[in-house]
Amino acid sequence: MNDRKKHVVQMAHQLFIEKGFQSTSIQDILDFSGISKGTFYNYFSSKNELLIAIFKTSYSELHKLRDEVLIGQDPANIETFVKQIEMQLTLNRKKKLITLFEEVMVINDPDLKQFIELGQIRNIRWIYNRFIEIFGEEKKRYLLDCAIMFMGILRENIKFYRLANDANLNIKQVVRYTVNRVVHIVAELEESDEQLIQTEALERWLPDCQKTDHLFRKKFLHSLFTLKNIFHQKHEQLKFTELLEFIEEEVLDSKNPRFFLIKSVLQTLKTVENQTAQIEIEQLEQLVKAYFKEKDVENPYFS
Repeated sequence: MNDRKKHVVQMAHQLFIEKGFQSTSIQDILDFSGISKGTFYNYFSSKNELLIAIFKTSYSELHKLRDEVLIGQDPANIETFVKQIEMQLTLNRKKKLITLFEEVMVINDPDLKQFIELGQIRNIRWIYNRFIEIFGEEKKRYLLDCAIMFMGILRENIKFYRLANDANLNIKQVVRYTVNRVVHIVAELEESDEQLIQTEALERWLPDCQKTDHLFRKKFLHSLFTLKNIFHQKHEQLKFTELLEFIEEEVLDSKNPRFFLIKSVLQTLKTVENQTAQIEIEQLEQLVKAYFKEKDVENPYFS
């Protein structure tokens, strides 16, 4: 996303927070961001598409922050997970995302609603995968239930904690309390051997899960995380991290991956003057090539 488009996204986000999404007109956005109507429609086909761009930008920032918390830490350490959730809630409050989510859900727009719902499910999937790292593969069959319960309990704890404390929220205390409850729930489910929702449900809920097997996903995300760790030490960290996030989105979330762009981004990454990074980038490229070849997907740019 170029700087001017980012500016429009930022200005529109501010307007949506101040006036509300439905009360903000495209003309308001044009006046506030200082662009012409032609420029607006060159970037976005509608106000709804602009809102989706705001959500995507926020999700990208969240992914980056969560990854940074993991740098140099043991993923199995539950304290690291607590910090990631605290960061997520802090970002949501800062950007007023919950308010925007709630406004979207009352708008009769199926595309917007689907986008929000898929975002919520992807968050559940992230928590589920983190729980596997924390509690172990042997408890995997119970952990999707636990991820869903965790989000529900956390949401209600936040709501009623605010109500009981005159709208003041101690994020750290609420997150810590909720995580402690889930630790006990995991142990209880393992003891009783109960499962409500089959983990295969994620494959039905998320289109990208249908094409991405678990082993590839694990290797792919590990490779991306390793590279983000390497780039964390460089002054061009943001640039390289954004390129890695682009590859992640194209491979995992796109129904029609743009292989020529993936290859172009990989070539750009290879320019980094770090031998360890270059080796890892080469392995990432081979991993992606092998995966799509196995899926019998035509990708002439990787041939």
